[in-house]
Amino acid sequence: MDEEADEVFPAEDHLFEDSFSKECTFSFFGQECKINQSFSASLGVAASVWDAAIHLCRFFEQISLDLSGKRVIELGAGTGFLSILAARLGARVTLTDLPLAIPQAVRNIKANTPMTGWPSEAPIAAPLCWGQDQENFSSDWDFVLGTDIIYMPETFPLLLDTLVHLCGGGAMVFLSSKMRREHHTQDFYDNWLPQKFEVELVQTEPESNINIYKAALRAEGLTKTPKY
Repeated sequence: MDEEADEVFPAEDHLFEDSFSKECTFSFFGQECKINQSFSASLGVAASVWDAAIHLCRFFEQISLDLSGKRVIELGAGTGFLSILAARLGARVTLTDLPLAIPQAVRNIKANTPMTGWPSEAPIAAPLCWGQDQENFSSDWDFVLGTDIIYMPETFPLLLDTLVHLCGGGAMVFLSSKMRREHHTQDFYDNWLPQKFEVELVQTEPESNINIYKAALRAEGLTKTPKY
């Protein structure tokens, strides 16, 4: 994770040099989520709620996306914010990240348990290393989500393999990304993802340099009839 942090933050900023926590409140769909961000060298980029996640939540509000009863898996969940919101909207959620990030997500899940209980079930947090252990997870999802996870070119083929496996049952993918030129983010969407998926740019925010993409696995890769 230290190497990932170097990819995103200039070294001179000395971010995460000392450990500290920051709690932020986010409100979408009438749901309020209080997310603790545990900044430390060990968590690196997984410590924050990134702007790309905020933009994806706003987009879901704009299109009135119905997540009730849907099976959702999030990649690179970090703090767990997006998954927690989805679960509070009635989705059956599994959030994933590298093992070091899971405890922070679990703490946020517990802290955001509704007073009346989860509408469907509490989010499940599980470690997932792209390209290595995706076979431990089902291919039967309604949605696969990811925010600001496209920034290390060496992980692009691993992420693509993982997405192909998870989408075998016809899941719809939503990815929200800061389009960092130095991290070749556009290359993933232009040259990697289209190898296996039909890809559509559904929203672009020039001021924040954030794009949201929707993708569906091509028919030859499906194991069953698509849901959409």
